[in-house]
Amino acid sequence: MTDEIGAFVAGPRVRIEGRAGGPLSGLTFAAKDLFDVAGVPTGGGNHDWPTGRAVPQRHAWAVQTLLDAGATLIGKTITDEVSLGILGENPFDGTPANVRAPGRVPGGSSSGSAAAVAAGLCDTALGTDTGGSVRVPASFCGLYGIRPTHGRIDMAGMLPQAPTSDTTGWFARDAETFARVAAVMLGETIPAALPTRLVVAVDTFGFADTGVAAALQPMLKRLVGLIGHSREDIMAPQGLSVWARAQRALQPAEAYATFKDWLDARNPRMAFSVARGLLAGAMIPASEQGWANLMRQEARARMAYLVPPGTILCLPTTPFPAPRASQALSVLDPLRDRITCLCAQGGLAGHPQVSLPGATVDGLPIGLSIIGARGSDAGLVAVARALEAAK
Repeated sequence: MTDEIGAFVAGPRVRIEGRAGGPLSGLTFAAKDLFDVAGVPTGGGNHDWPTGRAVPQRHAWAVQTLLDAGATLIGKTITDEVSLGILGENPFDGTPANVRAPGRVPGGSSSGSAAAVAAGLCDTALGTDTGGSVRVPASFCGLYGIRPTHGRIDMAGMLPQAPTSDTTGWFARDAETFARVAAVMLGETIPAALPTRLVVAVDTFGFADTGVAAALQPMLKRLVGLIGHSREDIMAPQGLSVWARAQRALQPAEAYATFKDWLDARNPRMAFSVARGLLAGAMIPASEQGWANLMRQEARARMAYLVPPGTILCLPTTPFPAPRASQALSVLDPLRDRITCLCAQGGLAGHPQVSLPGATVDGLPIGLSIIGARGSDAGLVAVARALEAAK
């Protein structure tokens, strides 16, 4: 297999056959280079990260689970440096090409995984999502992508960033493959029954670009028809930007704590934007973190109210399609901030979220997301499958 889009890490290509006769036999998958693969260094998207570290002797739980289910691992994919990015541009390993939006970013930090699936190089791929790193590339690359309930998936053998927000997710081009992988990863059968109530988060649609909100209306109409009962409500009464501010206080502070010893010992090479983010995390005062933790409690209470069992909430996954690649930091910083406004609820509240493909703006993919009660991951996958069948 050739990698003309630059999705896979450099070096000898990894290939490990899945168990014969498993439920995923015949499928291929890739793993973001934050997941351990036995006998292969975990690169983490930064060339100084593996230095002085032992080569893993066992597979990460997620990798082993897919192999045991019969899927074949075909390689490790590029990530933003130690998962600290949301657009998918990496100065060390390069930026994977987004075949669905040429000349534009694939989204990060699970950039290579999303790009590889979008290009048809594999059937599914593992990513991680802390502040949007599965949801955003799923939207930008026109894929199904899931951020599971926080704590639902075993993250053994996965390089952490901010543990109170970190999750393991996956991508697929079609809903049936997405559901097959989900049944294995979640350890349960995808139900036939669907949720019976839908909440449309009108503040999120108002926050998105006008063209995005308009492009999602046909999908939203099909979703309403599928679920039957719908109503409008506000997701973040305090303001989407307030929830984003809380996530920007908690996640960087945790990330700095995660990488502090490495920074002290190695003084690693890294992109300015990544170093700047870690420095900002080191400087967040306890008072700001205390406020952010209170806001997290408010966000959790709000989401529990909005999506009790049997209810789902929908919103645009991202406020705009994939931006052009290689833009200046001064252009990208406000875009990152806007993305966080629609993704912060994931890290704050920990509810499962699935990004659904099916809409475009000027030919560029954009995702519609559904969020459910904690633990309702399989129900969201059922909606994804039913919505595709209803086209």
